[in-house]
Amino acid sequence: MVDQIDQLQLIAQKDRSIDVPTSVRDLVAASVADNSRRAYTADLRRFSSHGGALPSDSTAVAVCLAEHSDTHSISTLRRWMASLSKAHIAAGYPDPTKMEPAKSTLRGICRNRGEAVHNAAPLLRDDIFAVLDEIGSGIRDVRDQALLLIGFAGGFRRSELVGLDVSDIVFVRRGLVINLRRSKTDQAGIGREIGIPLGKTRHCPVSALEDWLRVASIESGAVFRPVDRHSHVGAGRLSSEAVSVIVKERVAAVGIDPGRYSGHSLRAGFCTSAAQAGVSSWKIRQQTGHASDAMLARYIRSAELFDGNAAGAVL
Repeated sequence: MVDQIDQLQLIAQKDRSIDVPTSVRDLVAASVADNSRRAYTADLRRFSSHGGALPSDSTAVAVCLAEHSDTHSISTLRRWMASLSKAHIAAGYPDPTKMEPAKSTLRGICRNRGEAVHNAAPLLRDDIFAVLDEIGSGIRDVRDQALLLIGFAGGFRRSELVGLDVSDIVFVRRGLVINLRRSKTDQAGIGREIGIPLGKTRHCPVSALEDWLRVASIESGAVFRPVDRHSHVGAGRLSSEAVSVIVKERVAAVGIDPGRYSGHSLRAGFCTSAAQAGVSSWKIRQQTGHASDAMLARYIRSAELFDGNAAGAVL
């Protein structure tokens, strides 16, 4: 966000009404997650490279949307609108994305395209067990086993999973407690505790994590780390993208089409599997940190598609 306000001041440097003090710029920057800040900045640069200017009017935004309506996905266009909105508000300008004709232009693109939302397929419990039943015993295998089980059992987002440090984990008699210091829905860093119980099946997430920390000799710092082709464990932490790669590689190894899976499949799989097992939505939310039942609705609906299905009663 600091880069955004700097860019705003450069583009509109003749407008002396935008003179944001350094102290304010720093606090605005701290209000936005690093990943979001990078995405916003990249989107603003793209808008500027295509002739856009800040401040912008709604017509210019509408023209930009129309010019890219056939070459970019609706989700990308929505993200561009969000970036422009955030930049204008941060600098004290009226938000052109909430005005006409920009609003109607995006709505028209959505109606014309009829683009469906493609969510990552949930990696269900039985799917994970199928993967783990065939996994090897090398150090990378041990890491991936722990990553899959902890990611699933905690209902973690991939950024939350790779952000874990050893100091965030406490092993207790009934399993382990993870202190999630920050998440997508907790940008203030209040944090929350998540319990991972000892497994009752052949694949225990607690034992898997203990095995990984032991064989990798990890006593502090990042929990999940890169492993090179010589089986050397790196000092840094895995990237969020690496979680998606691991999920895809592991499902492909047991004959499952990896195309529909991503790092989010662990979180989606936990929600769906828990709903199928009859766990209440508020208990699922307690584990995942979803802000509302509405956010869980698509997983619950997916889990209930065959419960009391009308066709099943007559065929």
